[in-house]
Amino acid sequence: MDVIVLGGGLMGSASAYFLARRGMKVTLIERNRVGSGATVASFGNIRRSGRYLPQLPLARRSLDIWNKAHEMLGRDVEFRATGHVRLVFTEKGLEEMRTFSAAARPWGLHLEELTRKELHARFPHLGPDAIGASFSPQDGSGNPRLIAPAFADAASRNGAKIIEEVEVKAIRKSAYGFEVETSAGIHTAANLLNTAGAWGAPISAQFGEPVPIHARGPQMGVTEPLPHRILPVVGVWAHDHGGGYLRQVERGNIIFGGGAERTEVALDTGHAKADPARLPGQLRSLLPILPTLANVSVIRTWSGCEGYIEDGLPVMSASATTSGLFHAFGFCGHGFQLGPGVGDVMAELIATGATAVPIDDFTVERFSRP
Repeated sequence: MDVIVLGGGLMGSASAYFLARRGMKVTLIERNRVGSGATVASFGNIRRSGRYLPQLPLARRSLDIWNKAHEMLGRDVEFRATGHVRLVFTEKGLEEMRTFSAAARPWGLHLEELTRKELHARFPHLGPDAIGASFSPQDGSGNPRLIAPAFADAASRNGAKIIEEVEVKAIRKSAYGFEVETSAGIHTAANLLNTAGAWGAPISAQFGEPVPIHARGPQMGVTEPLPHRILPVVGVWAHDHGGGYLRQVERGNIIFGGGAERTEVALDTGHAKADPARLPGQLRSLLPILPTLANVSVIRTWSGCEGYIEDGLPVMSASATTSGLFHAFGFCGHGFQLGPGVGDVMAELIATGATAVPIDDFTVERFSRP
């Protein structure tokens, strides 16, 4: 094999697909099922507003892939470019929105600023007390349950080998490249791509590249179906009202998150649990965004294990210590939009040794510099 990809979330499955499409021989190894980790716990937000500015070229490349995902993967992953609204409730939020909007423009992101009157005329059910909003019409949402399996299936059709439900017992550097010993046998390849999410740091540390990371779980929920009235994805600036966010799916259910602190997750099990005791407070924090939530039933809550790096930025680079080793992990709860672009860029980096997308800010060696 040319490449072993460790971790079958969105980053890993997308990387396997783009590597295989470049004609490389790929094995993807996942200890559970593809897409069953942090990806499936995601809200499904595809947004660029509020991102770290040097991340915007990667986000743009990823959005281009989202737009053609149905055709590329041969199935509907429910990407909908419904737009992304971020409400403003305070002067602090207004300043934050305008500062980001001005700074993002040279990076190619143009946000519409909506006055209070414009907001309530276009989106009458949202934020009755909001004083304004930003609107990004090209953004939207996708289905976290569909995207990683779709990439893995497409990778398989392009010749990749997908191995699920195996335990990784050891990872070794060999004369040829890398050996990954699993409960179902040993796999070898010239290159190793570490897309293991919250478990990525122990792998990088094994090769002398420690990364300060914490595993945390968000609290997500979904309501009973309601009349479909909310088209865009909705969030807030300045983390007003706990930083809540929501979207309404085509079936009418409202998916929500934010408004509740993320909980610590033990990496040995990786099990993250939603806390029912926090649900009332979480819903109260969302009422200024969508008052309709005062009288609805929540039919399901969930969580998942996400990796949060100390400086809030992911690791995405070639190894600085080990030839043939590459990392793409720790996307701090905001990797869903980036996933397809990450896979494309990492495949480009592994296959050619370089990428046109700037990723220098995400190098793993930033933690070992003085």
